[in-house]
Amino acid sequence: MLKHGLDPAERRVPERVEEAELRQRQVGLEQFLQVAAPKLDQLFGLLGHSGCAVLLTDAEGVVLDQRCAEGDAPIFEDWGLWQGADWSEAAEGTNGIGTCIAEDRRVIIHRNEHFLARNTAMSCMDAPIYGANGRIMAALDVSSARSDQTEAFNRLIGAMVAQTARQIEADNFRAAYPRARIIYADHDESEAAMLLAVDSDDIVVGATRAARKAFSLGNEAAIRPVPASDLFGREDGPRGFEKAERAAVIRALARAGGNVSEAARALGVGRATLYRRMNRLGLYESTGDLSQE
Repeated sequence: MLKHGLDPAERRVPERVEEAELRQRQVGLEQFLQVAAPKLDQLFGLLGHSGCAVLLTDAEGVVLDQRCAEGDAPIFEDWGLWQGADWSEAAEGTNGIGTCIAEDRRVIIHRNEHFLARNTAMSCMDAPIYGANGRIMAALDVSSARSDQTEAFNRLIGAMVAQTARQIEADNFRAAYPRARIIYADHDESEAAMLLAVDSDDIVVGATRAARKAFSLGNEAAIRPVPASDLFGREDGPRGFEKAERAAVIRALARAGGNVSEAARALGVGRATLYRRMNRLGLYESTGDLSQE
């Protein structure tokens, strides 16, 4: 009431952005929406028959995509659980979508926990989704209109929402780095998506929000370049020119199936030159002995 000037007893129609603005927001997140669509379908397939709607918003709480049963559509649209609706806290007060974004965490807002009285018939389970730059870019919401829905059932749905949000975040991260190797980093203290994007030189070029925090890479925007082997505490990675050269030769020989002539062509050197380098580096022609010191 004090911060946004809202009246909990107000019965106004939910605010919606203009069609042109909605389209502009969707175009700006087009790749993300394409990545997320199969996961929305999957989640709705599990929950749609229980009177639930699945919604995906942008970072400002505007609904960009939704799934609901045809028979439930008039109810959800009337409630504002539809494309273009603004569910920020500034517009609706405490609610699943807006509070999830404002507090940057998973939330369950059950019935009368909503700020506006007209929203107290619904239960909302939400989880944030973070972009490849570490910033929150969306909220995933499941809303239910069932009067008999229990808080225990809400917690079960909330866990499914959080898992789906992590899957969308991971898929979107992979799409953001299509030419990089994606490394999954397990961490006992985090349930979030822990992914690193590593280029051909073993340099970490991207990390999900959880991975940024775990490896101290910076919370948002561009990360500081660092060798992946340094992050994982490995001393056997390519360090120094000789070890880097050795790794390059081993990779070329492995790709060539141990054929020195083919490996030499791939490296852009003569066969005799490669033999001299192999001898200096302690490598052997047999593919079984490539890693021998």
